[in-house]
Amino acid sequence: MGTNDTLFSINKTIYNKVVFDDYNSDPDGRFLFYNITIDMPSKIVSDGIWGNRDYGALISRATMPLLETQILCIFVITQCFHLVLRRLGFPYFVSQMMAGFVLGPSLKIEALRKFKMMLFPYGSEDVLNLVSGFGYALFLFLNGVKMDFSMITRTGKKAWTIALSSLMIPTFIGLFVCYSFMGQAQKALGEFDGGKLPVIVIGHSGCSFPVVASLLSDLEILNSELGRLALSAALVMDVISQVVRGLGTAVVSSLRLDSHDHAPGKGPKLATYTAIKFFIFIALTIVIARPAMRWIVRNTPEGRPVKKAYMYIVFLMTLCAGLLGVWANQTVLGGMLLFGLLVPEGPPLGSQLVKQFEMINSWFLLPIFVTCCAMKVDISTLKSGTLVLVVVSIIVCVHLVKMLLTVGICRYCNMPKTDGLCLALMLSCKGVVDYVTSIFLFDSMLMSNETVSMTAISVLVLGSIARIGVKSLYNPARKYAGYQKRNILSLKPNSELRVVACIQKPSHINSVKNALEIWCPTITNPLVVHVLHLMELVGRSSPIFISHRLQERVSHPSHINYSEDVIVAFDLFEHDNAGTTSVSTYTAISPPRFMHDDICYLALDKLASIILLPFHIRWGEDGGIESTDVNMRALNSKVLERAPCSVGILVNRGSSSSSMKQIAVIFLGGSDDREALCLAKRAIKDCDCNLVVYHLVSSQNEVANWDLMLDHERSLPPHFG
Repeated sequence: MGTNDTLFSINKTIYNKVVFDDYNSDPDGRFLFYNITIDMPSKIVSDGIWGNRDYGALISRATMPLLETQILCIFVITQCFHLVLRRLGFPYFVSQMMAGFVLGPSLKIEALRKFKMMLFPYGSEDVLNLVSGFGYALFLFLNGVKMDFSMITRTGKKAWTIALSSLMIPTFIGLFVCYSFMGQAQKALGEFDGGKLPVIVIGHSGCSFPVVASLLSDLEILNSELGRLALSAALVMDVISQVVRGLGTAVVSSLRLDSHDHAPGKGPKLATYTAIKFFIFIALTIVIARPAMRWIVRNTPEGRPVKKAYMYIVFLMTLCAGLLGVWANQTVLGGMLLFGLLVPEGPPLGSQLVKQFEMINSWFLLPIFVTCCAMKVDISTLKSGTLVLVVVSIIVCVHLVKMLLTVGICRYCNMPKTDGLCLALMLSCKGVVDYVTSIFLFDSMLMSNETVSMTAISVLVLGSIARIGVKSLYNPARKYAGYQKRNILSLKPNSELRVVACIQKPSHINSVKNALEIWCPTITNPLVVHVLHLMELVGRSSPIFISHRLQERVSHPSHINYSEDVIVAFDLFEHDNAGTTSVSTYTAISPPRFMHDDICYLALDKLASIILLPFHIRWGEDGGIESTDVNMRALNSKVLERAPCSVGILVNRGSSSSSMKQIAVIFLGGSDDREALCLAKRAIKDCDCNLVVYHLVSSQNEVANWDLMLDHERSLPPHFG
C-alpha cells in the first residue's frame, strides 16, 4: 500500500447538495456522501516496521500513532505562533485558532494539501474531536465549579445596572434593526444568511464569565477594584444569558421539530412541555446534587483532601447531569455546566476537583479542541462583500452601544473615564467560549460558512483589542501615586499609629503580636491595627475579601468560618490592650501573584503608616533554615514596589524570655534608616524598653550633604518633655 493509504479506503465519492426546509437548510453544500470500506475492528496500535514491512511504519494505518502525531503537530504549530504573538500582546487562544486555520481548509497551499490529507485522513477527525470535545465539556464543568454563584446576591447596584444595561439594551436595539430590515437583508444576502442575523446579535450582546476571568488573570488585575466590578457584572450577564439561551433552545427545538413534522397544532403544546422539562431538569439537579455534595463536605475532616471514592461519585454524577440535560432538549455541556455551578466552591471539594483536572484540561485537551474547531472554518470563502459589510456593521453597532452605555454609567458613578473605557473593553471581550458557541451553531446548520468565518475573525479582533487596550490603559498601581509621604516619620506628635499586619501561616501570629506589643500603645499614642490574613485562592475564579467586623452583622453566604484562629488571637490582643489598641481582622483569598493588590489597597483605604510583612525564611531551633517560601518572597518584593506607605519585613528568630525589651538599631543613614529609628523611638516610651543605636559614619562623607545632616539630627539621643 502507498503512502496515501488511510484508515478509510475511498471507493466512490458522491457530491450532493441537499435542499432541506427553512430550519435545516444547507447553504454551503456541506453534506458530502462517501461510499467507503473500513477494516473492522480498526487497528489501534501499529505493528511497527518489524511487524509488517509493507506498511507497518505508516502512522496512518493505526489509530493511536495517528492521534499522537496529530496532537504533536497541533502543539508545535500553536507554540510557534505563540512564540511570536505573545510578544505583541495577543492572548493564547489566538495562537490556537491560527494553528487551526493553517491545518484546516483556510490556508490553501497546494504543497501542504498532500501533507494535510496524510495527517488528517477521512474519518480520523472523529477520534480527535471526541477526545478534545470531552476536554471542552470538562472545561465548562470546572468553570462552573470555580464560579461563586452566591456572588450574585452580594453584587452591588452598580454592577447590576452595568450588567443589565449592557446586555438588554444592545440586544433589543440589534434585534430591532435586524427584524426591521429582515426583508432587504434576505434579498441581499440570501434567505439563510439574512434570517440568521439575530443569532449574531444575541451572540455578541452577551458576555462570558470564564473569558473575563481569564483576561483579568492574564493581566494580573483579578483582585483590583475594577477587576472585581468586571467579574460581578460578567457573572450577572453570563447567568442571565445562559438561562435565556437554555430556555430558548428547548422551545425553539420543539418548534423546529413541529414544523418538520408538519403538525402546526402541536407546536405551542410541545414547546410548553419542553419548557416544563427544562425547569424540571434544573430543579431535579439542584435537589439531588447540592445535598449530596454538602454531605461529602461535612464528612471530610477539616484540612484533609476529599476521598477518591467521593471524587469518582461526583464525576459520575456530572456525566448523569449531562444525560439529564439531553432529556430536557439541552446539550450534554449544559447539564455539566449546571452541575459545576452546584459544586461548593473552594476547599475541600471544589479545590480538589480543580487540582485534579485543571492542568490536563487547560494545557492539553482544551487547546486541541479550539484548534479542531478552527479547522472546520474556511475563511477563504469570504467573497461576498455585502455579507461582510452587514455582519461587521451589526457587530460594531452592538459593541458600540454596549461600550457607550458602560462608559456612561461609570461616569454617572463618578468613575474615571479611563476606568470606564477599560471596563467596557472587558465586557466586550470575546474568547474561547464565544468562539466555540459559534462553531456549535455552525454544526447545527444555524450559520453558513461565511457567517461563522466572520464570527471567528470578530472573536480574534475583539479578544485581542480588549487585552491590548486594557493592558495599555489601566495601571492599578497609579492609585498609589502621591501617597509616598505617608510614613511614621511624618506623623504628628501624640497621633495614632495605623498598621497593616499581614499573616500567611499560623506561625506568624505570635511574632506579629510580639512586634505590636513593642510599639508601646498608650492612650495618647494609640495603635490601630488592621490584620490581613492572606489565603491562596484554589477552586474558584472570584477572589474574596472579607471584613470580619462586618461579618458579625451579616454572615457569610457560604457559612464558612475563615481565619478563626487569627480572629481569636487578635481579639485577645485587643482585650489585653483595651483603650489603647483597636484591631480589625480581614481575610483576603486570592492567587499568590495578586495578593499584593489586597495589601496595598487595604493600606491605602485605612490610611496606614506602615505595612508589616513576614519574612520568607523560617529558622529552626538549632539556627538552621527550616523552610523558604518563594511565593512569600515574591509577594514582599511586589509590596515594596507598590506600597503607598512604609513597609517593614518582620524577621522572627525566636522570642526572648526576658521582661526587659532590648532594641538595637544599626543606623547607616538614609530615609529608610531614619524611618526605622523613628519607630524604635516610639517603643522606648515604655520604661521597660532599652534602645541602643549603632550609628556607622564614613570618614569620606561631605559635611554639606543634606542627608547627612538629617541623619545626624535623627540619630541624636531623643529628649521627651
